[in-house]
Amino acid sequence: MKPTQPHLSLSLQFADKAHREHLPRHKVARWIRAALAVDGLDGEITVRIVGEDEGRALNREFRQKDYATNVLTFDYAQEPVVTADLVLCAPVVEREAREQGKTLEAHYAHLVVHGTLHAQGFDHLVHDEAEAMEAQERAILASLGFADPY
Repeated sequence: MKPTQPHLSLSLQFADKAHREHLPRHKVARWIRAALAVDGLDGEITVRIVGEDEGRALNREFRQKDYATNVLTFDYAQEPVVTADLVLCAPVVEREAREQGKTLEAHYAHLVVHGTLHAQGFDHLVHDEAEAMEAQERAILASLGFADPY
């Protein structure tokens, strides 16, 4: 019997519309479902694409770091439903994709998967946790047809 896909309630918001064509709803949902499948949990997730100012303000307010980062995960619940907001900063994602020689879509996919894993409790603050999380990311992205992000 084929396992069922996690149920996902997705809100996709574009405060910065620069990359809207690179983030069709069905692709973003597919990336999130693939990451949710790790623990087999359903999700209620908002993905918000923001500009540099909003990304910096959120990072400063919630992490005390005065710069825009690629993805912020605000996780509210892990069970029975993963409930989280993922905030991706479009200019940072674009710059990183260019620097890393990746397509914009591949980098967004990686960061959405990364943020969804954070929402499930994965972290990368210590070496062993980082290795485990990166292994999950590699496997998920490979299943989606993307190259190793690292």
